[in-house]
Amino acid sequence: MAVMVAGAVAVVLCGCGAPAARLEGARQAGRAFEQAIAHANYPRACGLLAPETRQQLEEDQHQPCVAALRGEDLAAAGEVRGTQVYGRQALLRLRKDTLFLSQFEDGWKVVTAGCTRQGDKPYRCSLKGG
Repeated sequence: MAVMVAGAVAVVLCGCGAPAARLEGARQAGRAFEQAIAHANYPRACGLLAPETRQQLEEDQHQPCVAALRGEDLAAAGEVRGTQVYGRQALLRLRKDTLFLSQFEDGWKVVTAGCTRQGDKPYRCSLKGG
């Protein structure tokens, strides 16, 4: 997983000028996820997770997404500080979190959350897909 996150970071950080609609779409999806977490709206937050992320969470916690997500230590992350998009990948930096998102047919979904930078190593994320 660390390799995937490192690769996603490299792709996202190397991207140039994403169209405004993709940039705003990623930003809105990330904000919606963070607001759902902040208001303990776990059904909404689960709906904003990428399918593999949701599946991995349920497998790791041995319970449905809503109960599993409730048990995660994801705090309200605050305002968006930066968004970078390249292709179908996005990195959203918030005051207290970093999210990685991917674009699916039905919109942007959170692939990883609860991510912290590890210097020159890949991000460490508490919530991630398989």
